[in-house]
This record gives sequence, structure tokens and C-alpha cells, in this order.
Amino acid sequence: MIQRVLIANRGEIALRILRSLHREGRQGVVVYSHADAQSPAVREADATFALGPAPARDSYLRIDRLLEAAAATNCDAVHPGYGFLSENPAFADAVRAAGLTFIGPSSEALRVMGDKDRARTAMVQAEVPVLPGASGEEIAADLTGAAARVGFPLLLKAAAGGGGKGMRVVPEASDLAPALAAVQREAASAFGSDAVLLERWLPAARHVEVQILADQHGTTLALYDRDCSTQRRHQKVLEEAPAPNLSDTVRAQLESAAVAAAQAVAYEGAGTVEFLVANDAVFFLEMNTRLQVEHPVTEAITGWDLVAWQLRIAEGAPLPERPPAQGHAIEVRVYAEDPEQGYLPSTGTLTAVNWPSGPGLRVDSGVEQGSEITPYYDPMLAKIIAWGRDRPTALRRLRDALAHSALEGVKNNLSMLRRLAAAPALATGPVHTRWLEGEGQAALAPQEPDEGSLEAAALAIAETHWRAGQNQASPFGTLAGFRLGTPAALTVRLRAGETCWVRSVPVDGTKDEANLTALRWEGPTLHFSQGGQRLQRVIRWHAPACLSVIHDGETHRFIDETAAQAAQASQGAGDGLITAPMPGLITACPVEEGQAVEAGAVLLILEAMKMEHTLRAPFPGIVTQLGGTAGQQVVEGTTLLVLERLEED
Repeated sequence: MIQRVLIANRGEIALRILRSLHREGRQGVVVYSHADAQSPAVREADATFALGPAPARDSYLRIDRLLEAAAATNCDAVHPGYGFLSENPAFADAVRAAGLTFIGPSSEALRVMGDKDRARTAMVQAEVPVLPGASGEEIAADLTGAAARVGFPLLLKAAAGGGGKGMRVVPEASDLAPALAAVQREAASAFGSDAVLLERWLPAARHVEVQILADQHGTTLALYDRDCSTQRRHQKVLEEAPAPNLSDTVRAQLESAAVAAAQAVAYEGAGTVEFLVANDAVFFLEMNTRLQVEHPVTEAITGWDLVAWQLRIAEGAPLPERPPAQGHAIEVRVYAEDPEQGYLPSTGTLTAVNWPSGPGLRVDSGVEQGSEITPYYDPMLAKIIAWGRDRPTALRRLRDALAHSALEGVKNNLSMLRRLAAAPALATGPVHTRWLEGEGQAALAPQEPDEGSLEAAALAIAETHWRAGQNQASPFGTLAGFRLGTPAALTVRLRAGETCWVRSVPVDGTKDEANLTALRWEGPTLHFSQGGQRLQRVIRWHAPACLSVIHDGETHRFIDETAAQAAQASQGAGDGLITAPMPGLITACPVEEGQAVEAGAVLLILEAMKMEHTLRAPFPGIVTQLGGTAGQQVVEGTTLLVLERLEED
């Protein structure tokens, strides 16, 4: 019996495996790099082991260190999770050679299915349908001729690849040579082999996969299908089970082909066989010989814990009959990335984390408030899974869950996911693999702030100014108005993106007892009236000059320009200590230590809330110290620069 498992991974999958182990009455050992020392998985583990520096090559990819960890913590098995070494046959061999149980398939199955050329050959022999293609010696002998026989458009793929890496669509023959060079470079870098294969490209196909479990007694179960067609650059964004709008005939063909594929390599454990579906025709794509990122949607419709079954299969337990599929489940992946800047990864410290809860909801996450998001690993932060008795119910729950999710401190794709969940094309039926990068772009475009959100931001800022105005030293101590029969007003300047708005917010009452009209707070939620209509918006302050307004799943970020400028003037007027008035990223620092500057000269440019804020010299002086550089993420109050006043002649 497996009692103590080394989890050779990190992040949300390490925590997910650990919790299944605990539910099963087993213990889990979590390994970690220096960057992950404070992670939730490390905190909940029964034992831990420090692997080394943050880069994966120095930590999570070190087979010798992982085996040392297993020996030092008295483990009897290793679970590889997904990514890193999960499909590496040399790792599986090393684990078994050390007398430990590898919770996964045989090394031979890993070798065959990990090489797309060998996998294709094995599938042809097993009579699993494959796309027209070419590989191996056929490509080496005559690439141009092989491509012509396959037909354009075609897809170039790294033979040893996976996860969307090392792939290029080739529309016509003239694009073949540069695409080949690019794929070979990526393949050699990511997988250590520049071998490639060609396949016919189906631009409007669906990506449908089948979850399989296979025991050591010859039983292979197809645990239904999943649709993973909502993709960006061959990487999945949204997955659901079962795949919508498939005929019973196609569904049966998918399950039969998946079982045949697994049995062709004597597969054991959990795995996924992926297919392209076009016009009810099914074509083998690849087999992932591990647990999939999207496995929770299958767990939601079957009620089975797939990690628990991985453990039981590794111990030799037989599989029972497959459970019935119940309801529908949808999963989205939350990433630390900026959809508005080409999905560039984002790093920093999570200053606020709020995940949804409720019936039919599940969140798999390995981060929390205070977690440091580093550039060393995959930027996925969490998965949000919604289950319902049918697809419309699951989709409604997903939309509600996303509306109640919040992450601050790093740029992320939550707003994009909210727009995706609300897209009419997604609600009416399945999409194809190119939809998100084609016509789906219009549905995912960021929305301008609505008048209700602008009004809410102005009210929240005005209230802050009014409270500050009770202090006579505050720059907001004076209200306009209070003439006989005339209400007072506060002028607010706020900015989102490149647009600046000026709002005049009326204040009723007397100068000593002034109150903003039609304003009521319930926690972070602001209730107010606009045009006779009662409205509400959730307000989140990130610093005295930064706030977000959240409504109907959209987050609009604003900077209170008056407060930001006043803070800079106040903190720079005395000793010349220039600090960050808000959390942000230094995008430019055009001055150097020892440089003399005039009053009003640009000292730094700080990007906050996706907007730039320019910090200027409050007086003539000499830069005596630089506390920040371009590209550095800073928190509010960080010393950015010290300016020594130049005495006038």
C-alpha cells in the first residue's frame, strides 16, 4: 500500500494532489524551489524538501534531487503531476530503479506516446483514425514533396512536443521553409530534439478529448469526453464536459478510438486521448500520458477523484464499472498575463485574492494573498470550475463565479474570461479551435467604463476628498458653493487608460455637516442613484489614488489624478524624498544619480492600473539616490528617488 508520496511538482496541482492524499488517509511530501518556499502547498504538506534555486532546471527538473528528496523523507511513491517531468520516461525509469512506485504509465508507453512520430505509427497499426501526414524518413528525404502530398494548409509539429509548443500553421508552400526553421528552433529548445512531422491542418475543427483510466488487469474505461476548442495559440483557455452538440455516433467513435489507443501501448493509469473533430469525422491528435489540467470537469460529472484512482491503480486495484455522467461542467484557466498586451506574463505580489464559492463551484489554486508571482514558471494561477444539471446552468454559475472573483497585484485574464463566458457564440454552441483568435476577438474586446461605473468612481473619490477635507491641512478642505440656497460641489478628476474625466459631485447640507447625496455603503459595495435609478458597484481601493469599480463581471480601473498629484507635491515639498504614491511598475527613469534637474523635470514614469503617472521634480535639485529602476514593480511608499534641493543664488 502506498503510504507516503513525493509530489514532484508545484503550484495548484501540488496542492490538489496533496489534498487527495489526505482524503485517502495518506501522506504527501512537497518539494519546493527557493521561489516557492512560502507557498500554500508547502504549508499544508506532511513533510517538505528544498530542491534548490528558482529556475526549473535547478530544481523541479533535477531528477537526482527529486530522488534524494524521496529517500530523505521516506517516500514509497512519486506523483509527477503535469508538466515538468510528468511525461519523461527517464524520470519514470529512475523512480522505479530506486525501488519506488511511479504513479503513471510504463516507461515504454511514455516513450511511444511522447514521440509524435512513433505515436502516429502506433495509431495507424491500431486502426485509430489519423490525419493525412508525413514524418521521419519521408520528411528527411523530401520535405517539399511530403508537404505537397499532405496538402496545404498544413501543421508543422515538434515530434517530441506538447502543450502547444513547437507548432506552426503553414498556409502555402512559400511559408514552409521559415516555419520549419522556427519550429525546429523551438523544438530543440523546449524538448531537446528538432524532429518534426507534418499534418493536414483543419482550420475549423473542434478539439475533443477523452479521459481514460486503465488498470493492471486489462480494463480500460473511457470516462466520457471534453471539449477544449476554446484555445489561444494552441493552448486551452476553457474546457467543458461533456462536449456539447456531438452526435451519439461521434461520441461512441471517440470513446472506442481512445480505448484502442490506450490499449495499443498497454497503458495503465490516467491519461487523455485528444482528437480533432470535423464534419463528424474523428482524427487522432495526441495522447497525454498524465493527469490533464482540465481533469476537474470530468471529476465533476462522474463524482470520481482521478488522483485517488491513480493511486489505487498503482497499487493494483481493479477498476469498477464506469459511473454515469451527470450534468455539465465548465472550467476556465486564470493566468497572470495581460490580454491587452499580447498576453505577456505578469509578475509581482498578489495584494488581494478573492475566489468564489457556492453550489456547483470549485476553485483549484496554489496562490493566496501575499504570494509572489515569479517569471520562472507557467503563469497559471488557478482554475475555476462550475457544474450544473445542464450546460446553461453551468454557464450561469461560471459567469456568477467570475463576477465574484478578484485578483490584484499582477495583471491577469479575469476580465477577459468574464467577457468570454458572456459571449453569445459560446452560449449558443461549441466553437472551433480558431474562434478565439478570429471572430471571437470582437466579443473579448475590453469595454469602456459605463456611466454608472464612472459615477461610482467619482462618488467614491469625492467621499474620500470630503473626509480628508475635515483636516485643514488637506488640499481638499474647500468646497465650492454654500451660497444661500445653492448646494456645494466637489470637483473630481479621474482617469482610465488615456481618457480623463472631470466630474462635479454635489454635496447637500451645511459646511459643517455636508453629506454626499444618494450614497450608501455596504462593505465595499456602493449604492447610489443615477437618473432616478438605484445602482450598485463594488469599489476596491488599491492605494489612496487607485481604485477599481467592479460591475457585472467587468473591472474598470481608475486613478484619482488630484490625489496622486497632491501626494507627490506633499511628499516632495520638504526633504526631497520621492516615494511611489501608488503600487505600480516603473516604466522609465530618465535621470541618473548626480544629475541636476529643474523644477518640473520628469524624474520617473510609474505605470499603475494600466495607466502612466509622471513624477516630476518639485524644486530644482540634484539626484542623490535612485531607489528604483525601469522594469521594477514597486509598492506604495517605496522610495524611488532622493532629490537634494539646489539653493538659489
